[in-house]
Amino acid sequence: MRHFTLASLAATALTLGLLTATPVLAQATQPAAKSDSKMAPAAPAKAPATESKMAPAPKVELLDINSATAEQLDALPGVGKAYSAAIIKGRPYKGKDDLVKNKIVPEKTYDGIKDKIVAKQKS
Repeated sequence: MRHFTLASLAATALTLGLLTATPVLAQATQPAAKSDSKMAPAAPAKAPATESKMAPAPKVELLDINSATAEQLDALPGVGKAYSAAIIKGRPYKGKDDLVKNKIVPEKTYDGIKDKIVAKQKS
């Protein structure tokens, strides 16, 4: 019985040793670059653009609430004919947040359109 226990423990230890060493052995090795004392170490290679995790966001044209037509304002999510008419009536705006400050649109509607609008000033 003692022989069997020692053999089992030895086999388990060997198996665990091999399992923990496997990831180290599976790593790809890179060839060492020639080392010249006058040269700086080489920078790591950049990943190709196709492998990037985040693609750049497409540029969205912002709608100017100081010059947009009623149809353009009506196309915004949560803005209907009544809100678009109120936005036009309250012009000019110093900032897009004036829509909420002046109680032109409710906070929830503003949260849905704030990334799509801008309040440009006349220069």
